[in-house]
Amino acid sequence: MAFTLPALPYAFEALEPHIDTTTMQIHHGKHHQAYVDNLNKAIAGTPNEGKSLEELVAKAGTISPVVRNNGGGHWNHTFFWESLSPKSTGAPSARLADDIHTTFGSFDAFKEKFNAAGMGRFGSGWAWLIVKDGKLEISSTPNQDNPLMDVAEVKGTPLLGVDVWEHAYYLKYQNRRAEYLGAFWSVVNWDKVAERYAAAIGK
Repeated sequence: MAFTLPALPYAFEALEPHIDTTTMQIHHGKHHQAYVDNLNKAIAGTPNEGKSLEELVAKAGTISPVVRNNGGGHWNHTFFWESLSPKSTGAPSARLADDIHTTFGSFDAFKEKFNAAGMGRFGSGWAWLIVKDGKLEISSTPNQDNPLMDVAEVKGTPLLGVDVWEHAYYLKYQNRRAEYLGAFWSVVNWDKVAERYAAAIGK
């Protein structure tokens, strides 16, 4: 069965003023849709047709670049939309909050390190909060790679990711990636991140 573009869990304008309506419309309806369309074309009639997105991502190093890039783009963006919410609590709670404090020293120190990973990613890519060997860690990946891939420098279970491709922020923030990363924290869906964390450490 062909992959499809998932609907956003909120309206295009719901993340204003932090992420603008036009960016959301283009990012979801054009960029993400293109990853889905190109992935479907690339796997049609091949042994990868019928495989799950997770199966494709896991063996990224052994599949064609077009499947790796578009499969990663589809997985990453689906994950990203679910990581955002117009009703963000502004900070994690319960065990995740405690473990962030223990690992990074404070919530502010965590955000600073996460933002540094996003700023330090040259060109296009992503910054991630992951669970690796039962512990929290921050990493980044190029292009549409992610920490689930066999080719990732730092492998782990993603909890939170931020898209630092220019298409994610350029209409509103132009070249001001740092400003975009600062605004990102106002729309993080911490309930979803905590749900992922509970699943990851419960394995």
